[in-house]
Amino acid sequence: MLVGVPTEIKPQEFRVGLTPEAAREYIASGHQVIVQSGAGLGIDKSDDDYRAIGAEIVDSAEEVFARADMVVKVKEPQPNEWVQLREGQILFTYLHLAPDPDQAKGLMDAGVSAVAYETVTGPGGGLPLLAPMSEVAGRLSIEAGAHALRASNGGRGTLMGGVPGVLPAKVVVLGGGVVGTQAARMAVGLGAYVEIFDKSLPRLRQLDEMFQGRASTRYSTAGTIEQALAEADVVIGAVLIPGASAPHLVPREDLKLMKNRAVLVDVAIDQGGCFETSKPTTHENPTYEVDGIIHYCVANMPGAVPLTSSYALNNATLPFGLALANKGIAACDEDPHLKPGLNVHQGKIVNEAVAESLGF
Repeated sequence: MLVGVPTEIKPQEFRVGLTPEAAREYIASGHQVIVQSGAGLGIDKSDDDYRAIGAEIVDSAEEVFARADMVVKVKEPQPNEWVQLREGQILFTYLHLAPDPDQAKGLMDAGVSAVAYETVTGPGGGLPLLAPMSEVAGRLSIEAGAHALRASNGGRGTLMGGVPGVLPAKVVVLGGGVVGTQAARMAVGLGAYVEIFDKSLPRLRQLDEMFQGRASTRYSTAGTIEQALAEADVVIGAVLIPGASAPHLVPREDLKLMKNRAVLVDVAIDQGGCFETSKPTTHENPTYEVDGIIHYCVANMPGAVPLTSSYALNNATLPFGLALANKGIAACDEDPHLKPGLNVHQGKIVNEAVAESLGF
């Protein structure tokens, strides 16, 4: 199979679909790899690094899309990309279709078979291709929150860990999954007071055991969230429903409960966000204010650390990508964990959760 890697074009996105090391594995398995010139510069890999492992360098994204049997990306295709996709071609990337009906329609019209990293499942029921980016985003969310808290950036002027004699910031984490756990780890490490909310009692027990009193756990209800908002300096939105839009856990009316110039960090923004007032932002302009509350809603947080992110992502996606390259879209029928990753096929939405979220 001819596998193509275009340069990512989403603003401030520096990751790459295949690292040279991953591309080498495809070539070793008998496949051809073409890479758009400059695609690896964000992770400090030159065209020569790709040539050295046997990949072919091409000048344009148009050539990648025109020639490739399978296109491997990081972020969802942009409008000028999805129009270049075609019937019989495989697209392997993050899609996040639930809040993006335009992209869904574009992929359906193209006839491409689109496999989404974020809905591939694991043997234990997790999301193994989403997990590495969730780990990165969870850790970055606390850095982002700490930065936004500074008065020079519009925040309350609170130091995350406090100092002797002065209380630390209070961090509220909504969601006890991968993002929430990593966020809590970072916040605890900085010395913040941390509360983690979740609706799963077994998960809350696991978190309680994991943090050994360094973070508190609370069962998530509208009432307990409202109580926490009143005391929070930073709130991390870390709720995920696989393939579906994130629920709005903080309506706009609840912002009035919060301290002036407190910070909301919405890591669920790719799935529509879990705060009613969330809207996607970029690394270039990451924050905005609503009703005196600072919002950080960057839609590709791991893109800020592309070297770490690209390698973490490729470590997870490589076995599934090789299966698709070896067997084509039939690999989805043979692997019950890869099958949920197929979101669009033959002009239809074929993932139930995605279809329900889109109203199809």
